[in-house]
Amino acid sequence: MRIPSMNVRRMPSRHATLQSCALLSCALLSCALPCSLSAAAAAPATMRLASLEWLPYTGAGLDQGGMATAVAAAVAKQFEYKVKVDYFPWSRAMQVGGEDPGYAGYFPAYYTEERARQCYFSAPMGHSTVGLAFLKSQPLQWHAARDLIGMHIGVVAGYSNGGEFDALVKQGKLRVDASPGDAFNLKKLLAGRVRAVVIDKSVLRYLLLSDPALRRDRGQIVFHDTVLAELSLHICFQRTPAGLKMQQDFDAALQHTDIVKIENAYFLNMENKAGAK
Repeated sequence: MRIPSMNVRRMPSRHATLQSCALLSCALLSCALPCSLSAAAAAPATMRLASLEWLPYTGAGLDQGGMATAVAAAVAKQFEYKVKVDYFPWSRAMQVGGEDPGYAGYFPAYYTEERARQCYFSAPMGHSTVGLAFLKSQPLQWHAARDLIGMHIGVVAGYSNGGEFDALVKQGKLRVDASPGDAFNLKKLLAGRVRAVVIDKSVLRYLLLSDPALRRDRGQIVFHDTVLAELSLHICFQRTPAGLKMQQDFDAALQHTDIVKIENAYFLNMENKAGAK
């Protein structure tokens, strides 16, 4: 008796199975790899900078890291970089930002000939306007630092306030009252203990919005049109080939950045938040 033939299905060998798995893995990898490379290419590189707590220009607790940081970030974004800021005392920030290879540089720095020999300065990314704040009820008339002789002026200990002013203080011709900070000076002004105080215009604006003790009296304090010093602010990029390239890219993008618009928007946001409190 003849047994009818049957179609027997042969199971694949272990070797064939491994080959199939390997081919599948390669196929999946070849699909995934371009995607991952594309994502990596799209991710912005990081410009790591050292800075200090100088409100409202820079500060860890400030919106966008401060007004100067907002400007730096807007510029860096144009050449596909993001900004990361670490905060130190100023002398330490200059050392770390200027020497540590993990950093691109430090900011916001005033331009000096000595620093220009040590780093690549960016073009100005803002300005620090130093002048006098006084009470609206007691108008102040002056055109040069020598016009302040005989007045009691509040200053922050250790700060430079312009060449002429500093020289008159050193000569003993200007009567100054030193405080540890700008907020202290403004409270002295409101209390009538000084005739005027030397302060950065943006710092004054920030303190009158953010300090509860000063905010309620902000309408009483005025910043004089005459200034003691107008100092440009820069990023000090490390004096290396990479630092030079970063400076060149930053300066090229800076030409297409409306710094004043960013600064005004920053303070408008602050004013809106202060008004909501």
